Amino acid sequence: MIPWLELDSPFPDISKALTEEDGAAGLLAAGGDLSPRRLLDAYRHGIFPWFSENQPILWWSTDPRMVLKTEQFAVSASLRKTLRKVHRSIATDRRWQIRFDFAFEQVMRECAAPRRDGAGTWISEDIVSGYRALHRLGYAHSAEVWLDGKLVGGAYGVSIGQMFYGESMFTRVSDASKIALAYLVYFLRQHGVTMIDCQQQTDHLASLGAQPISRSEFLLHLKQAIAHPQIHNWRPVPLFAD
Repeated sequence: MIPWLELDSPFPDISKALTEEDGAAGLLAAGGDLSPRRLLDAYRHGIFPWFSENQPILWWSTDPRMVLKTEQFAVSASLRKTLRKVHRSIATDRRWQIRFDFAFEQVMRECAAPRRDGAGTWISEDIVSGYRALHRLGYAHSAEVWLDGKLVGGAYGVSIGQMFYGESMFTRVSDASKIALAYLVYFLRQHGVTMIDCQQQTDHLASLGAQPISRSEFLLHLKQAIAHPQIHNWRPVPLFAD
């Protein structure tokens, strides 16, 4: 049985999270709210919300934890070719543009849109509202890919100190989400961020260089990373020298 959180309830110790034998590995608690105070407290302790539209708020702390070490981001030969094309376009015809935080809510809503299989995602109106509030406070950020004036790909997540927690990505043209991630990873690397929290294991994340680590290793890194000052100048930096 997992605890129910009232609005003023603290999170239980993450060692209390359910295990694989319990049938819901990593589930820690339910209830509470999605206020900035609650969300920031969760992220600072290695906890994240994940629930479907008609469920209560569910809080998780998975073990192992999927992470992407920024130095290990995998760029395929074809993606590198695309990134060079985008880089040239930014400097010449400007058909392609990379922006951070220009359309944060739009990125979230694109991530929430139904996928090709017709299924929706876990990004509900409550989630949008909660992270929009974090964005206003300077903790949630988006990396965006624009083509001919249209938003065609992006990613968003939460930033605390030198820790970045990736939440979701979307693409409307080939490789657009990977382009957004590449610019985001390079920016974070320039600001001392060595690890992106990816939360859960997927083949797609693994193909980009992410790997699982133990929760204890993750928490040790987290404690050190969030002690650093916030990153403030969220502007994309060029991937290649001219």
